[in-house]
Amino acid sequence: MHIPYIHFNLKKTHQAELEIIDLSEVNRRNHTTHSPSQPHRVTFFMLIFIEQGSGYHWVDFKQHSFQAGSVIFVQREQVHAFDFSNNPQGKILMFTQAFLDKVHDNMRLPSYTPTHLNNHYSPLLTLDVNNQSRTRSLLNEMQTELQCHDADPLIVMYLFSALSLLHRRLKRVAEVDNLSPSQSRMLSKFMALLQVNFERVRDANWYASQLATTYKTLNRVTKIATSLTAKQMIDSYTIIEIKRRLVVSKVTTQQIALDFGFEDPSNFVKYFKKETNMTPSLFRNHHSQMS
Repeated sequence: MHIPYIHFNLKKTHQAELEIIDLSEVNRRNHTTHSPSQPHRVTFFMLIFIEQGSGYHWVDFKQHSFQAGSVIFVQREQVHAFDFSNNPQGKILMFTQAFLDKVHDNMRLPSYTPTHLNNHYSPLLTLDVNNQSRTRSLLNEMQTELQCHDADPLIVMYLFSALSLLHRRLKRVAEVDNLSPSQSRMLSKFMALLQVNFERVRDANWYASQLATTYKTLNRVTKIATSLTAKQMIDSYTIIEIKRRLVVSKVTTQQIALDFGFEDPSNFVKYFKKETNMTPSLFRNHHSQMS
């Protein structure tokens, strides 16, 4: 099964790089190219705020149970799928890296670092009644401003920053986020390189060279952002991508091994087992209900 890529609709948002829509609207739409209930990869960031209902949201290879007051964060390039079986109600905030870059240029905001590569990260945040109300208010204010004929992008950025800072403070797992602007740019470039080259290059020194820096410097940046070394980030990103293909595609493990540059399938199995304590076949069988 092919994993469809879903891109941000700049034309629809008049180049705003940010959009808020009702969850029920996504459920009602007539989807001709893909079903949002099936795994699909997004090229932008998403924040899903559940106001009513319950169910499961699938992010990469894990199901996360949600209820009223849940917030689900989806990083760009992640594969996810909605569950509309109980008709959940809420809002979806979608935004691009370009929007984040503009925000960072105008105000203080923690970077959206690839913390999902750390095994301790969870995309789910459960809000109490007070913070549900604050989240709803900030999303409504953003939506109102976006719909104004003379909408001010700076107002949207301030509201977005307030929402992001609120949620960051409430996260259960502490996230180290003390990157300087230059370090944030280096991390962004590293992730862009990794997204293109992960199938063929897993050498952290090569990535450092491409970034015109040293392994030590790159390592310092990745550890600040994710608590992982550069090599651990590379392996984590690679393993997540292998898991995605094992779960949502019908490609043989031998072909996946070749796709990732393993000429000997046994080395591929050793690499995967070292990182997950499971063989690729066992992992696929365990998650076969999601394929």
